[in-house]
Amino acid sequence: MTKLNLIATAPMGLEAIVARELKELGYTDTVTENGRVNFKGDLHDIARANLWLRTAGRVLVNMGRFNATTFDELFEGVKALNWDEWIPADAEFPVNGRSHKSQLTSVPAVQGIVKKAIVEKLKEKHGTEWFPEEGPRYVIEVILLNDEALLTLDTSGSGLHKRGYRIAATEAPLRETMASAIVQLSRWKADRPLYDPFCGSGTILIEAAMIGLNIAPGLNRSFDAEQWGIIPEEAWDKARDEAYDSVKDDVQLQISGSDIDPHAIEIAQQAVRRAGLGKEIKLSVAPVSKIKPQGDYGVIITNPPYGERLGDEKEAELAMRQLGKVSLYYPNWSYFIFSPSADVEHYMGKVADKKRKLYNGRIQCNLHSFFGPLPPRNMS
Repeated sequence: MTKLNLIATAPMGLEAIVARELKELGYTDTVTENGRVNFKGDLHDIARANLWLRTAGRVLVNMGRFNATTFDELFEGVKALNWDEWIPADAEFPVNGRSHKSQLTSVPAVQGIVKKAIVEKLKEKHGTEWFPEEGPRYVIEVILLNDEALLTLDTSGSGLHKRGYRIAATEAPLRETMASAIVQLSRWKADRPLYDPFCGSGTILIEAAMIGLNIAPGLNRSFDAEQWGIIPEEAWDKARDEAYDSVKDDVQLQISGSDIDPHAIEIAQQAVRRAGLGKEIKLSVAPVSKIKPQGDYGVIITNPPYGERLGDEKEAELAMRQLGKVSLYYPNWSYFIFSPSADVEHYMGKVADKKRKLYNGRIQCNLHSFFGPLPPRNMS
């Protein structure tokens, strides 16, 4: 099979990080658009990308793009694509749709036309009028934007943020993909201490440990495309073998975190154990005013509580003020604070060296970066 057009979807604001991850995996031919990064690959690369991408939402196969201003154009355009090479006669193939700034505005009607066109294509291939849809799952999406239709197949199934280590979560948890992005945007390296004083269910700590040990984030989960006949089982075996071989088991991490809520720490401990990181991550119950991060030239990366998220603005404000006071005792540490609050710099008592706009779900936040000194060369 020739090279496929693949898409790594990206939460708003994370496209550049997803593109960088793809390049680090060896996919140099990337094109970034709003909400996605396009790249080329083969069937083996579907497995690799699903296993390794830390900040992407899903890995999609780009089945085709064409202009469609009428339902006839949409039907003919969809029917012309090579669905018959991918979808077997017993497949379940639901169609999801979105339409923006396009003449075809009725999403249910668009979905119906796409489904009908694919059925017609599969009838020709399989010589049957009836498709039971009881087999492997092939989720199709049609996106209409400015009268252009993009048709994709979702290879991931559940979103890539579902790593498999989190069964319970604290109120308003940070998505795993966003936590990983924040860690990647910080200066943290595996030889520096890392501390999260508002660790909640432990997501930032776990994602950092997985980065530090080079653990592929998708290693302990399954993907829809594993059931697809077109992708050989050997592709998944090879990708997983590569991932296991890439784990760095000689790295000594100094990762710890705390939270004032004992229940949150219980949930975090469960997640840490499920991620197989019980030896690498130390957790404790403590208010931020009592934390004692160990080591020099460390990094605090945190998503503190805030009123909009947890409902108590005074408590959240007090916690941030306490973090500002604590930072005075650790002048050679760096601080990365992900928050929608406009007062983070006020609470920290200094201007951030850098601010980056990101979205936690639909809430606009900033990653405030307060850079401490870098470790001396002989330490790093």
